[in-house]
Amino acid sequence: MSGTISVLRFEHETVIRISGHFGYEMFSRFQAAYRNETDETIYGRRFIIDLAGTEYIDSSALGMLNVLRVLIDIRTGNGGASIEIINARPAIRKILETANMGRLLKIT
Repeated sequence: MSGTISVLRFEHETVIRISGHFGYEMFSRFQAAYRNETDETIYGRRFIIDLAGTEYIDSSALGMLNVLRVLIDIRTGNGGASIEIINARPAIRKILETANMGRLLKIT
């Protein structure tokens, strides 16, 4: 089963909403959600990953979140932008916590 991604861009914030299954089949769509940020627009930007509609997350999704974090760190010099995961259901939050994603990204 596949999921959907929608993106809202504001002056200093990008909201990426993921619904359904967040897994390998969403790689190119997830990457496209942030690909257009340039070095000038990524610095100081807040990326919000809204998982309110996410029913399932697998290890590929964890890898995609980590790739986003590494890309941001490389392009901004470690800390020039932030990533926050919001609205994760309890089961998904437990997966994120078990994978120690809270050490890499803010989870609220």
